Amino acid sequence: MTNLVTKASELIYQMDGPQLQEIIEAVQLKRQYLAKQAIKNFIKGDMVQFTSRRTGGKVNATVEKVNKKYVIVSTHIGGEKWRVPATMLTKLSDIKASA
Repeated sequence: MTNLVTKASELIYQMDGPQLQEIIEAVQLKRQYLAKQAIKNFIKGDMVQFTSRRTGGKVNATVEKVNKKYVIVSTHIGGEKWRVPATMLTKLSDIKASA
């Protein structure tokens, strides 16, 4: 995978403005696709984990609501509500299965 990223970076440095704009649009479309696919994996009641941008630590939570782009979760400790992009969430069952 790193080799692919290295090649892409090398090609990007050779591009002009219009070519870079095409790349930007392609990346945005791919991110939208990934977000839509990720949101389909969650339903209310799922136990999930994500990394907090505030503390950098792992946070365990329960899905409260699934919106178009974001998932509202309630943390297990303290019961705080967070609005998290689905691409940042991992189901706890998936974490335990891979361990």
